[in-house]
Amino acid sequence: MNGKKKKIIFGVSLILLLAGLVCLIVYFVKKKENHQIYDDIQKENEVSEVPEEPVEEKEPVVIPIDFASLKETNPDIYAWIDIEDTNIHYPIVQSATDDTYYLEHTIEGVKGYPGSIYTERANAKDFSDFNTLIYGHDMKDGTMFKHLHKFENPEFFQSHETVTIYTETEIKTYRIFAAIVYDNRHILNSFRFDDAESRKAFIQSLYDARSMKNQFREGMTIDENSRLITMSTCITGQPDKRYIVVAEEVVDS
Repeated sequence: MNGKKKKIIFGVSLILLLAGLVCLIVYFVKKKENHQIYDDIQKENEVSEVPEEPVEEKEPVVIPIDFASLKETNPDIYAWIDIEDTNIHYPIVQSATDDTYYLEHTIEGVKGYPGSIYTERANAKDFSDFNTLIYGHDMKDGTMFKHLHKFENPEFFQSHETVTIYTETEIKTYRIFAAIVYDNRHILNSFRFDDAESRKAFIQSLYDARSMKNQFREGMTIDENSRLITMSTCITGQPDKRYIVVAEEVVDS
């Protein structure tokens, strides 16, 4: 190979290397900008504690989340999820036209990671369904639903029982029942939750999902009349599995 050809090959290789570096830099800059979107919103909607229920007379519910401002950012935002001692303090969105949109778009409509915390159109926005599925990415930097994996630790699971969901008019409290490794089936398409026997089948599938990482809360049972949320995220290196945390709504007696 003569010197001219070597120079050409070197030049092409250098151009390809520089192009790759530029793409990598653009990717990380965009990812950082997308994360900043959520950092800003979390700071604006910090929840210090869940307001206590009045003992005697019920007063108007005070919602600590600024939904008016959130809806100016994106009218698809309809709820907020909060789990103590985690990074899970996020708005929940639902697209009216595309169930996969928020898998790859932030709440500001920017394409790419970390996406959004979202539900699908099969679920009502008032959390009245038997089981509301809430999805989020398992981000390496600890954002989105990465901290669901904290519940793999038995001590963390036992000491952290509640999930709080805020809507524009309600504060809903859920008690965590199970945190398990599950298969990657689409739960809403795999069970008919309008049928009592199918609801029972879903509950049984939780117990059937065998894993050393499974956690179930002792002394707590759920049945076909429960009202659940199931938070779902990925497991690194296991595309055929999902990590889910299932919680039951606490209803005042």
